[in-house]
Amino acid sequence: MSIFDHKDYKDEKDFLENFKIDIPENFNFGFDCVDALAETEPDRVALIWDHDEDPGRSYTFAEMKAYSDGAARYFKSIGIGKGDRVMLILKRRIHFWFAILGLIKIGAIAIPATHHLIADDIVYRNKSASVNAIVCADDDKIIKAIEAAQPESSSVSHLIRVGLAQGDYTPQYAWEKFDERIREFMDGGRNAGAPSAQVPLPRVTENSDPLLLYFTSGTTGYPKMVVHDHTYPLAHIVTAKYWHNLHPDSIHFTLADTGWGKAVWGKLFGQWLCKATVFVYDHEKLVVSRLLKMLAKHKVTSFCAPPTVYKVLLTADFTQYDLSALEYATSAGEPLNDSVFYEFQDRTGLTIYECYGQTETVPSVLTSPYTKPTPGSIGKANPFYKMVFLKPDGGILEGPGEGEMCLEMTPGDPGVFIGYYRNPDLTKYAWRGGVYHTGDLARVDEDGYIWFIGRTDDIIKSAGYRIGPFEVESVVQQHESVLECAVTGVPDPIRGQAIKASIILREDYKPTDELKKELRAFVKAHAAAYKIPRIFEFVDELPKTISGKVRRAEMREKDSVK
Repeated sequence: MSIFDHKDYKDEKDFLENFKIDIPENFNFGFDCVDALAETEPDRVALIWDHDEDPGRSYTFAEMKAYSDGAARYFKSIGIGKGDRVMLILKRRIHFWFAILGLIKIGAIAIPATHHLIADDIVYRNKSASVNAIVCADDDKIIKAIEAAQPESSSVSHLIRVGLAQGDYTPQYAWEKFDERIREFMDGGRNAGAPSAQVPLPRVTENSDPLLLYFTSGTTGYPKMVVHDHTYPLAHIVTAKYWHNLHPDSIHFTLADTGWGKAVWGKLFGQWLCKATVFVYDHEKLVVSRLLKMLAKHKVTSFCAPPTVYKVLLTADFTQYDLSALEYATSAGEPLNDSVFYEFQDRTGLTIYECYGQTETVPSVLTSPYTKPTPGSIGKANPFYKMVFLKPDGGILEGPGEGEMCLEMTPGDPGVFIGYYRNPDLTKYAWRGGVYHTGDLARVDEDGYIWFIGRTDDIIKSAGYRIGPFEVESVVQQHESVLECAVTGVPDPIRGQAIKASIILREDYKPTDELKKELRAFVKAHAAAYKIPRIFEFVDELPKTISGKVRRAEMREKDSVK
């Protein structure tokens, strides 16, 4: 069976019982997906790239092969090879796709990273992973952070920049010109005048070789280094076909920038295994009107964004934009509020399909096209995995109830990370007891629907109840005054912990005692009594990781010393 052939199932039962993924020997996404499509369907559009200040353009699979071959040969020419580590800080620039595919072909390890990193963050990553080279976007802030990190980054031998004008760099660091260099090595390397470069790129990878390294967001400490092997892209067939519901005529738009794991979930692997077109909107700041304009302009058929983006989109007048091409909507990253779910459905006729996963996995819970979406539920377990729910005593939950989501898998199984790079003890701890521990608590009902509760460390134990912060936040955030909310437990001499809601208000609301009373009454009307926060605090900001996740551990620590 071809990697491009994906079964349509009769119903949910058929999907959950019979889904499987065939894993070819020595699979290499660059050769076996991109180059294969360049050979059989060279004119098929792989990617459409657009920018507010640029007319944009599309790239065929034949062009993606040519550019990625050029990038592969360029990297080889500067000594980058199998197992070397290259950090990519490329925002949403088209060069990300050229670079990551080139690295995949030569067996180097790509490390996608966000452009929000400061010098200390880059030093930590360079030292932890022994980064050999960095490829970055044309952004002065990024350039300055990378240069500031260089004195403490002895492993980094090459600094490579997109969009580099002649002389527009610090001579001390000899920045190389990625755009120009890969063009020199395109067309078999003949432009570079290097006879050896004209030889077809050899296959040097095996399925078990490292492919990607991601630094997690580090909500409770320093970021961990998650490593995936070359079978990882194949497991994203679930993402694209059975969550995004893509087909060869789809134009899919995932909003994430390339520094996050969500980018390869929605902008690369599964989409091209489905022969779909990836749409990339290269923007610096999210402006609702421009986003909707792009959806209409490019006739996007499938859209994926976190719930907060859907909430912002609903502030716009959809009648001003032609969204008739839009067929499917998906969401992940945080629980979706019922109010957003129903309002989007009322205004577009589309249901939002949720999903749950981690940097360490592909979607482990999803609402497939065969599953009826239930507002508040993240869906049902990915049939490719065997999910079990562990009770606090370590026993397996039988039937409905609450427990930690765990996967009966082994390191390196397709779609599951190899381990934490250079940290065998942490890897062993994550896989203790013969299962992978996600660290996330959820409730499963009698029909198999799963309801996310929160990180096991974030669970609030109050007066004998176990309360997940998300279930309280989802109620508080439905109040019209609330822009953002984070719920934590604070020490309480009677209850053990009391529930506290830290709230950022919308601009047109003022922090008053009357509003606190109103919020308390609102939650009381929409949630069980034991879930009502005893403390409401208005704040200007919430402590967050680089990826935007709330640092609840930091909030708890602050409250514990008051």
